[in-house]
Formats: sequence, C-alpha cells, structure tokens
Amino acid sequence: MLGVATAVALPGTAQAAGTLPCDIYAGGGTPCVAAHSTTRALFGSYNSALYQVRRLSDGATANIGVLSAGGYANAAAQDSFCSGTYCTIVRIYDQTARHNDLTIAPGGGANPTGDQGASAAALPVSAGGHKVYGVYISAGNGYRNNATNGVATGSQPEGILGIGGDNSNGSVGSFFEGVMTSGYPSDATENSVQANIVSVGYSKSVSFPANGGVYRLTNLASGKVLDAVNCGTANGTGLQMWDNLNNACQLWSFSS
Repeated sequence: MLGVATAVALPGTAQAAGTLPCDIYAGGGTPCVAAHSTTRALFGSYNSALYQVRRLSDGATANIGVLSAGGYANAAAQDSFCSGTYCTIVRIYDQTARHNDLTIAPGGGANPTGDQGASAAALPVSAGGHKVYGVYISAGNGYRNNATNGVATGSQPEGILGIGGDNSNGSVGSFFEGVMTSGYPSDATENSVQANIVSVGYSKSVSFPANGGVYRLTNLASGKVLDAVNCGTANGTGLQMWDNLNNACQLWSFSS
C-alpha cells in the first residue's frame, strides 16, 4: 500500500493529540484500517514502534518508535543502533489495531525473486522541525502484506492516502506516510487531513545523497547493481554489474 503523492514543504508545527490523520478520518466516519509511516505517529495516542531496522554487521534488529505519544520518529535511536554499519528497513508497523504490518515483499508471479529492504538512512528529511527518515525505494526494494485484516477488497469502498514522491521511469520513489480507510472519506475530511500534512512541513534536512549514507547503485537499464568482483577489497579490484545479492560487496558510501 505504499502509495505516493507530492509532499508540500512548509514550516512545520507541533502535532496536537486528536488532530492527526487517522483521528480526522475516524471523526469523519471513515476510520483507518491500515496506517504506516516511518516519520511520525498518525494517531494522537500512538506511542509504539513505527518501523524496524536490521543492521548488516550482526543481523540484530531494533524497533524505532516515536519521541512521545502522537509525535515524530526517534531518528537518534536509529543513528545510534546503526552507527558504523549499514541498516535496512525490514518492517513498517501498522499503527491501527489490525496489525497490517508491511514486510519485505517475497517473490511473485512477475518476479520470482524476493525484494530487498530499503536503506534505513538513505532518505533523511525534516518533519515538524525534527530529523526523521523516509523510505527511499529503488529497483529491488518493496514491501507487502498478503494477509490483511479489514482492508477493502473488490468493489468495497475505501480511501487511500500516500505521501512521498515517485519517478516510475527510473524505478525510484520515496515514502513518508500512508493510510487506507474504511469507506469513502468526505471532501471536508480529506481537506482537514491535507491541512495536517502540510503543517508537518516535510523538507530535506540534508543534501542528498546523504554524506556518509550507504547505497546500492542500480543500473536503470538492466536492474543490476554495481558489484566489487569477488568481493575484493585490494587496490585495483574490478567493478562489474551483477544481480542484487544483498551483501556488503554491493554497498557504496557517499562522501562529500
């Protein structure tokens, strides 16, 4: 359900409990049945994990939560846990009581090879004046839930909101927050939700690519990634295009 739209960057304001997107949808009679974000709570009362990261060095995982109930993501917790190594996002938690979490997409009919988790530090942005991390989606990244609870199917009414950005021609996109609702939200409800999103003031907190950020470089024509031959580390090691093996030999750090 990683939908995309354009986020408007304006000065951020503090979030107030009871005025966040899923509170607004519930007040309009179209409650959220799935709510995902790596940047902030979508309910004024939400005070749990937003997403989970796994670090490459030892395979350990950590849940990244909010600074306070109804608040923004605790990016410092991610920075501390991932210091000196590379982390990927392996789960994006559903903030509703339905537990429609998003995990890394398995192989399917179009592509039998499963996707990879997105780099956890590839998209640092500012939201409400706080440093947070969005999800930077490149070729081979994807999340899915094939066993949802309470989400509309067939012709059942629903609303979908997604905030991020998309470049479909380059297989690259970004994701900050998104929800699915039960029923069709009214125009007044949608206008209130959009006003809340604008008030967050999403903007880039650092230059991009991020200095020190770790990336997998994907060739847009082949879908293959830049690879160090035989995982070599010596001077003169050759480079090649290769299938994404999800290993450290295909990770590259950006330094300004």
